[in-house]
Amino acid sequence: MPKGLREIRNRIKSVRSTAQITRAMQLVASSKMKRAQDAAQASRVYAELLGEILDTAISKVGEFSHPLLTKRNVTTRGIILVTADKGLCGPLNGNLIRQAAEIKNASFVCLGRKGSQAIARSGRNLLADFPVSDRVNFNEVRPAAEFLLKAFSEGTVDTVEILYAHFKNTLIQVPRLQQLLPADSLVTQAKELRAKLGLPEPKIEKDEREMIFEPSVEVILNQLPELFFKQAVHQAILEAKASEHSARMVAMKAATDNAKKLAGALSLEYNKARQAAITQEILEITAAASQG
Repeated sequence: MPKGLREIRNRIKSVRSTAQITRAMQLVASSKMKRAQDAAQASRVYAELLGEILDTAISKVGEFSHPLLTKRNVTTRGIILVTADKGLCGPLNGNLIRQAAEIKNASFVCLGRKGSQAIARSGRNLLADFPVSDRVNFNEVRPAAEFLLKAFSEGTVDTVEILYAHFKNTLIQVPRLQQLLPADSLVTQAKELRAKLGLPEPKIEKDEREMIFEPSVEVILNQLPELFFKQAVHQAILEAKASEHSARMVAMKAATDNAKKLAGALSLEYNKARQAAITQEILEITAAASQG
């Protein structure tokens, strides 16, 4: 076999092998994406119920003050940067990292190796990084949330914001920077969360029941800001995981399609070269026969 034909055939084999790998990665990402979407959807039910409890309780006792709801002069912003541990998910990680690079006077807590590596390379202040699996259990998110709560309470950071890929649909994931602390009030925070998730507003004005708070109103309401903050962080990370798997599935599908097109073009080139080689051999045989 001529050297040129052998090289083309080896390249076709390599491209088809790559297509098989990207196709397998596409199927895996598709499966994980469905699971992540289901988890985010299931968590929204809890978020909606928490918002209703919050609005109902505050409507009965009125506004109250809490350290996590008190605004202060901002000198250092605390940013939770949520990225993927791996690449091969299109521009998703790059868009988040570029937006993070534009934030001034910030300290970062990273969830995902891509973000922590980028922040460390850039010389920005990396307070901590935490691992999170694809299942995003609440117990995995809690250490990061509690670390930020402590940093906010001690004055290490003056805000807590989360930068993540908001899941709109399978094809669109939008970087979103959302401030979690301090909030104007828990009612405002609950409304923002419901608006982001597309949840209806509860009709608490019709609730005329008398309520008894045990052990006391102060104890219950003092625990709500931390609980709501942790839930908001958990919900954002669930959406970030759904965005990651969606972006990876789309990227791997595009890679598979491109590999198939390239393999087709190489096959056509191979057939043309092979036909030209056969024609050349026939001409040489004919010429030799005529000379004989």
